[in-house]
Amino acid sequence: MTPNTLRLADGRAAVRRIIAALVVALVAASTLVAVPNGAEAKEPRDLIKTKTLDNGLEVIVLPDPSLPIVTIEMAVKNGAFTEPPKYNGLSHLYEHMFFKGNAVIPNQEAYLERMRELGIVFNGTTSTERVNYFFTLPKDNFEEGMEFMYNAITSPKFDEEEFEKEKKVVIGEVDRNESNPYYWFGQAIEEKLWYAHPSRKDPLGDRKSVLGATVDQMNTMQERYYVPNNSALLIAGDVEPEKAFEIAKEMYGEWEKGPDPFEKWPVPEHPELKEKSYLTVERDVKVPYVQFSWHGPSVTEDPKATYAADVLSFILSQPTSRFQKRLVESGLTLGAGISYYTQARTGPINVNAQVAPQNLKKAIRAVLEEIHRLEDPDYYTDEQLESAKTILAVQDTYDREKTSSFAHTVSFWWATAGLDYYLDYVENLKAVTRADIARYVKEYIGDDPYVMGVLLSKEQKEQLGLTDEKLAEMVKEIEKELEAERAGEKSKDKANVEDSGEANES
Repeated sequence: MTPNTLRLADGRAAVRRIIAALVVALVAASTLVAVPNGAEAKEPRDLIKTKTLDNGLEVIVLPDPSLPIVTIEMAVKNGAFTEPPKYNGLSHLYEHMFFKGNAVIPNQEAYLERMRELGIVFNGTTSTERVNYFFTLPKDNFEEGMEFMYNAITSPKFDEEEFEKEKKVVIGEVDRNESNPYYWFGQAIEEKLWYAHPSRKDPLGDRKSVLGATVDQMNTMQERYYVPNNSALLIAGDVEPEKAFEIAKEMYGEWEKGPDPFEKWPVPEHPELKEKSYLTVERDVKVPYVQFSWHGPSVTEDPKATYAADVLSFILSQPTSRFQKRLVESGLTLGAGISYYTQARTGPINVNAQVAPQNLKKAIRAVLEEIHRLEDPDYYTDEQLESAKTILAVQDTYDREKTSSFAHTVSFWWATAGLDYYLDYVENLKAVTRADIARYVKEYIGDDPYVMGVLLSKEQKEQLGLTDEKLAEMVKEIEKELEAERAGEKSKDKANVEDSGEANES
């Protein structure tokens, strides 16, 4: 139930890299994967069935008769983005309290016993813009599982004794994160990147806020966000859609609708960065870690840019890209990457690299040079562009392979971008052009303000004589040099064009 705060060792990312390698091999060999009996792989619009109940609850069914099991998932638009400082981490704490007693189940012991009776495997997660809870159980227990989920979501009982116990469990997660040097680096970057509302990007939570949390605050969260018109019920597995809709209406139709939480309690926007900032974080690491972070697009305001971001990030992650050849294959860095995280309320763009101490300045210069080159028309080939779109589409198909996991993917997109965004995702990826990518780079990276940081050990910091001020001086000096080089290249190109024109006239 730990939120993926750092996103540096995400298992799904590792799986996707393996899948990407396999797909690249298939594409390179022009091999087509045969589908048995002439059947065609279904697209999300064919797989996903939806209905909205009168109380606003969206019911999403993903039928899959291949195994006699069903996953029942509740997703709520809640998480870090709803949390002012004194509530920081309370969505996460609420998630833990979900698996306790309620109006029907008296305590956690009875709750767990009922789970065993129904054969339920369960979990929940908290992220920046979604909290979800899910049960997977035998199809024969589907209706009882639906009732069990209904009681848990609509009538939690926040027992004071259990509440105090669960605070300690959450603080244990905080302790584990704090033992990781990259956690502290991430926190330092995000404090600068989301300077006005950092708590609204921190799903793990603040130690002081969690320890000081009250049952009244849990009730406030439940009343505001745990209403049907701010929730989705996902049913995935061996069920008939119409039967699932019928049971959902019967059991969840009386759940009382609440006011729109984001109209009554608006979430503030993250203001734009006003200037570039630089920081060093001293922790026990083997090699320095460098990161540049920008405010990226919000999917609700500029969805087109989010598709371009995904395509560009994928192109640059491939070993054959100029980005990887210049930074990694050259030996300047031990690893480098670029990512964009899709969010309704400003997604971050990160460029990072692991660097040997003696290469730090050279590597930072090379990273900045590559960033400034992203708008060049020849930075990537047409083949790389089309290959990226094809492989991303195939990855989307692989993501649907396990229906229970597919439900989590769908609930993420439902909460963050809206279901239509996901249903049209592949088609919009295929439509991405060079002009789209150039616009994305120009509007969200280019010369825009960023937060730049270096994580390094005490010994490395002393060896390099690096402070926040020295880092700022170094990077500003590099930026000035690169700007002068670009100006020189433009003058040279202009002169070549003029010389060519004169030659043609003569």
